[in-house]
Amino acid sequence: QVQLVESGGGLVQAGGSLRLSCTASGRTLNTYTMGWFRQVPGKEREFVSAITWSGGSTYYVDSVKGRFAISRDKGKNTVYLQMNSLKPEDTAVYYCSADSSGIVLTNPRAYDYWGQGTQVTVSS
Repeated sequence: QVQLVESGGGLVQAGGSLRLSCTASGRTLNTYTMGWFRQVPGKEREFVSAITWSGGSTYYVDSVKGRFAISRDKGKNTVYLQMNSLKPEDTAVYYCSADSSGIVLTNPRAYDYWGQGTQVTVSS
C-alpha cells in the first residue's frame, strides 16, 4: 500500500503561482510513476503531469506546458507540482497519484493509489 498526502493548494490571482506537494509513505517508489490529475465538478478527471520515480522523465498535458513543472525529491519521498502563470481555467481539485507499472499513462484508471485532493482556485 502507498499512502499519498497532498498539500499546497489555495486561492491565487491569475498570473500567480502555487506549489503542490505530495508525500508518499508505505512503500519504496523505485518502480513507480507519480502523476498529477485535476478535476472540476461534472467533468472527467484530467491528466496534468507525471514523472517516473527512477529516471525522472517528465510529461505534461499541452495546456500546462511551459507553465507547470513536476519534480521529485527522493530523500523526502515527495513529488512537487510548481504551477506558474496560473489561469482561471486551472481551477480544480488536484490529485496526486501513483502507478506501480513505472510507465507513464494518462488514463486515471491506470493509477493504483490516490491522495485526497487539494483545491486550487484561480481568480480572474
